[in-house]
Amino acid sequence: MSRIEPTFTALKAQNKTALVTFITAGDPGPELTVPLMHALVAGGADVLELGVPFSDPMAEGPVIQRACERALKFNIGLKDVFAFVREFRQTNATTPVVLMGYANPIERIGQSEFIRCAKESGADGAIVVDYPPEECQDFASAMRDNGLDLIFLLAPTSTTERVKQVAQHGGGFSYYVSLKGVTGSGAIDTDDVARRVSAIREHVKLPIGVGFGIRDGATAKAVAQVADAVVIGSRLIEVLETAPHNEIIEAARMFVSGIRISLDG
Repeated sequence: MSRIEPTFTALKAQNKTALVTFITAGDPGPELTVPLMHALVAGGADVLELGVPFSDPMAEGPVIQRACERALKFNIGLKDVFAFVREFRQTNATTPVVLMGYANPIERIGQSEFIRCAKESGADGAIVVDYPPEECQDFASAMRDNGLDLIFLLAPTSTTERVKQVAQHGGGFSYYVSLKGVTGSGAIDTDDVARRVSAIREHVKLPIGVGFGIRDGATAKAVAQVADAVVIGSRLIEVLETAPHNEIIEAARMFVSGIRISLDG
């Protein structure tokens, strides 16, 4: 079992919503990735999504695209991402880490090698944007056999059939993309999110996280009324972009702390 299920179970027992944060590995510099991971946890993050840099991140808006470009200038690849997780695990054995990215880097090293390295590094699962559930049952099963969760995305356009496939093959939690568009675009319609999440729960028994558009504490708190987790990525990366270099770590911690306070208030 990965660390994800017990984390959600513990939070539910405390009547708390999980806070999931996303950063891109290697951005804004490789030396900052592990300190940032620890700072996010210190600020109140319950699950860390660590983005695998990719040259064509199709689901990402301009903010995360820029983060990928910065990381790729440092030649950050999957091996480096696994190394970051291993280093993080030296002093944090409990916080779930989910690798988020695209199929190409996984296919390059092979699915079996990816699973082996992810497990060895201490990762808990993966979100692979362009691995639809109907095409990766074997991969999902192999991940599960190795104590890793394959987390699938659901969108406002997802059919009931797709929701059922996610229910069958997904692990950890299901990630509901609240907007028709890329990360960081638009504003969330919380009433629509509530309706969609309710419909998803008819088929999916996993916890449901909501992301793509949560930018502040008020929105996070509104979404938390209907979701088991809120996911923040683009707005956090904007914080990293605008903070002075010597204040990046503390700026990240303070931003996440503010969201956590809003969720718990």
